[in-house]
Amino acid sequence: MTEDSQRNFRSVYYEKVGFRGVEEKKSLEILLKDDRLDIEKLCTFSQRFPLPSMYRALVWKVLLGILPPHHESHVQVMTYRKEQYSDVLHALKVIRFVSDATPQSEVYLYMHRLESGKLPRSPSFPLEPEDEVFLAIAKAMEEMVEDSVDCYWIMRCFVNQLNSKYRDTLPQLPKAFEQYLNLEDSRLLSHLKACCAVSTLPYELWFKKCFAGCLPESSLQRIWDKVVSGSCKILVFVAVEILLTFKIKVMALNSAEKITKFLENRSPLPLKNFDSSRGREQKCMRRSSCHRRLLPSE
Repeated sequence: MTEDSQRNFRSVYYEKVGFRGVEEKKSLEILLKDDRLDIEKLCTFSQRFPLPSMYRALVWKVLLGILPPHHESHVQVMTYRKEQYSDVLHALKVIRFVSDATPQSEVYLYMHRLESGKLPRSPSFPLEPEDEVFLAIAKAMEEMVEDSVDCYWIMRCFVNQLNSKYRDTLPQLPKAFEQYLNLEDSRLLSHLKACCAVSTLPYELWFKKCFAGCLPESSLQRIWDKVVSGSCKILVFVAVEILLTFKIKVMALNSAEKITKFLENRSPLPLKNFDSSRGREQKCMRRSSCHRRLLPSE
């Protein structure tokens, strides 16, 4: 039996006995052992499989550019990152912008604003729309990443990626969502149009906030694996799955206001299929391959 045959046999066996991630974890560990991490292969892995929790923070830091590909530099670079984190936090405390009582997500926001040169004159100033997005992502990221330094840097670079790499793509996702929903369930889309609800759906919650505060942590992690590794297209398919999941309820509502309110108040959405298996996620990704033409290039 060849090595590939043995590997395929093991994969089938592991899947039958309920250990689907065994081979995937081994493959990732092999990638992480390289002296120089292969960014392209890590991106490909993250697009195809959910990252194991124990390696997620490391892979995200490498893919977001927080850590360099070379292993020998990781300790030194993270030392610099920690020093920068401490310096920025100390500066905010000195000017009394934050205190020990300030919620951690707000601390992250003011740190990001300070480093971006956009710190308001007072913490009492009203938040900008982009601040609301940052806070939503920050609160979700806190649940995923325990270390505060790692959490800040991952969040900061994640938001920067949304604002730079995906800046032109995100505004086009609502149109792609409408086109794809038409393929999946034209009757449901027709109902939304009849209620004038298509333009009032919670696109900001879904696409700008990347479902932060909308989906359980376990589902959000797997979606963000795809976003971090280079594609925000998964957001469209998740939005479609949400509509299909609640189709019966949505079809029973007869106004845009009621539909939007219903979808916004489903927080976090009880999508058990996202939590219990990768079935819906893999289904979404297969659709991504089949209907890539509907989505803007990234």
